[in-house]
Amino acid sequence: MSWFQKIIPPKIKRKENGEKKIVPEGLWSKCSACEAVLYYTDLVKNLNVCPRCGCHNRISARNRLDLLLDTEGRQEIGVEVLAIDPLKFKDSKRYIDRLSQAKTNTDENDALVVMQGNIKTIPIVIAVFEFGFMGGSMGSVVGERFVRGIQVCVEQHLPFVCFTASGGARMQEGLFSLMQMAKTTAALTRLSREKLPFISVLTDPTMGGVSASFAFIGDIVIAEPGALIGFAGPRVIEQTVRQTLPEGFQRAEFLLQHGAIDMIVDRRQMRDEIVNLCTLLMRMPAPVI
Repeated sequence: MSWFQKIIPPKIKRKENGEKKIVPEGLWSKCSACEAVLYYTDLVKNLNVCPRCGCHNRISARNRLDLLLDTEGRQEIGVEVLAIDPLKFKDSKRYIDRLSQAKTNTDENDALVVMQGNIKTIPIVIAVFEFGFMGGSMGSVVGERFVRGIQVCVEQHLPFVCFTASGGARMQEGLFSLMQMAKTTAALTRLSREKLPFISVLTDPTMGGVSASFAFIGDIVIAEPGALIGFAGPRVIEQTVRQTLPEGFQRAEFLLQHGAIDMIVDRRQMRDEIVNLCTLLMRMPAPVI
């Protein structure tokens, strides 16, 4: 080995017979923002927040629920509600086949998971979108599960929290999907009459029919840092108005600056912040942990 190789060893080490060493899959992860290469275990310990740039990488619905809820006393709501294909819709692929593929990829049977449980002993109902399931699109199942979660809140006098991550309405269900916008907002009206809080947490991305319906009518509207939030995408808007949009348009920080949301909360502080808000809005004593 030359003196130069001793000072700067090769990036890919080889075995004695010249073969490349096999790097185990899943050991590394690349940040979607700064493209830093990170140990996957370190990223998971940091709740999928990049330790270098603070980018909040997307996480699954079940993972988010595990980060928020206490391990004991969980009960899933609306799991028996399943999607059907009322329009027999087909584009490049049949809708029923898209559903089957999404179920295989995510181990979920639709884009919303609603769970009753506790956060630091505070009883609560949380709805979380699974973006991996057809882009978190809102169809009939999403609307029905959302409403059933609110019904449990009304019956048991609980606060309701929703984490959105969606591209909007599910086009494969046509009008049935658009009806969910009215259905979910009507259910929230009932929650408001009962004087129960609704906390809306907007994560990356929250777009389309979800942002145009219930996502922005929470008593408190929170966003994760850097989340893309809006109705149509920036490129579509630029083509429509024929003007260059300001830097950071439709990002959480831009919306906070212009009064569209109430606060931005880091994912690592989200659990504590939700407990504080729920106890304040429900006029409950703070939990002693």
